[in-house]
Amino acid sequence: METAAIIAVSAVVAILVIIVASYIMKLNYERRFKDWCDAENLKWQTDMDQARKSAVQQSRAVLGGKFTEQMVPFFPDFKYDPTEVRFIGSPVDLIVFPGLAKGDPQEVVILEVKTGRSAGLTAAQKKIRQLIEDGMVRWEEIHQRGEGET
Repeated sequence: METAAIIAVSAVVAILVIIVASYIMKLNYERRFKDWCDAENLKWQTDMDQARKSAVQQSRAVLGGKFTEQMVPFFPDFKYDPTEVRFIGSPVDLIVFPGLAKGDPQEVVILEVKTGRSAGLTAAQKKIRQLIEDGMVRWEEIHQRGEGET
């Protein structure tokens, strides 16, 4: 009977060791998983903060550029009369009619304002510039009949 008792005690001890080892492994896994979740949440939060800051900076730059586009005719080094300038905004910023203020326009100038170090023309602006340089510009009129006119 002693052998049976030793086997029974050994089996109980083995079962207890397995249970304790399983519990320790579970706690270790849960701790590592929590550490991983915390690290991922911190990384996500950092990425979100950087994205917000970047979005704000980009928005400020765009707004600053749009403000500059509209104010450039009033800058001291602007070579045209501000009263002869019309703001369009897109796809080009300004159209200037030099001489218009005196009633004698001499030419039409398409003007694009760029701000920032890396500002360049868009593909559409490059195409418009090429069309103008190639003389692909014309005048058209539309005459609408007023109410009651036949």
